[in-house]
Amino acid sequence: MLERLLITGAAGGLGRLARSRLKHLARTLRLSDVAPMEAAGEGEEVIQCNLGDRQAVRDLVAGCDGILHLGGVSVERTFDEICEANLVGVYNLYEAARAAGQPRILFASSNHTIGFYTQDVRLQVDDPHRPDSLYGVSKCFGEAMSSLYFDKFGQETALVRIGSCFPEPRDHRMLATWLSPDDFVSLVECVFRAPRIGRPIVWGVSNNQATWWDNSSAAFLGWQPKDSSETFRAKIDAAMSVPDKDAVDAVYQGGKFCAEPIHEN
Repeated sequence: MLERLLITGAAGGLGRLARSRLKHLARTLRLSDVAPMEAAGEGEEVIQCNLGDRQAVRDLVAGCDGILHLGGVSVERTFDEICEANLVGVYNLYEAARAAGQPRILFASSNHTIGFYTQDVRLQVDDPHRPDSLYGVSKCFGEAMSSLYFDKFGQETALVRIGSCFPEPRDHRMLATWLSPDDFVSLVECVFRAPRIGRPIVWGVSNNQATWWDNSSAAFLGWQPKDSSETFRAKIDAAMSVPDKDAVDAVYQGGKFCAEPIHEN
């Protein structure tokens, strides 16, 4: 059991899920976000923090022996908005971790690091980045930062390229990208319970019948996703039409992010 697990982005959807489902992983959950959060309960610490504030991040990470990094901008925004949280904030986090004895990090990366691959391509984790957005670029930066700190200092990080983590897939594309909440929780458990992880890249996707990603390189973690989006296929077919074969969300793995404009300040 960890002594103190830091969860950044604790006010977001995945952060709230982690807060409610991961109490058994640590004696204390330290919960952080720039947004307001619910008051601390038993075994919790709540600390409001801007990831762009270097000293605040260093104070936040001190005393933690695990970090679940979900914080930052999670959709396409202007470069300035993305820069502070997802670029400066990631640097601040890794420097804070180095100063705090290098607690293991699970970094929430994204499928949008490879979004411009077409859906007829099956990807390995070492295929080159093809980001579909400034947001995707920021996650490529985070993956590169983790590589530097692993090679230079031995900082362990599991890079989880999350597909679409919701209670149910919301459209036809998500039949391939869906990560169930239960499978997300079990993946976090595997990452923090393994004796050593190095710096694996893991596709954050459930055991879906339709899939574009090969997760065999992460098998050593012992993670075995159990849920499948096929359970919801008939429901999605009944609720909406299959996208036209030339539609962006039927062509590219990143879906509609590939058609997102550059947001101006």
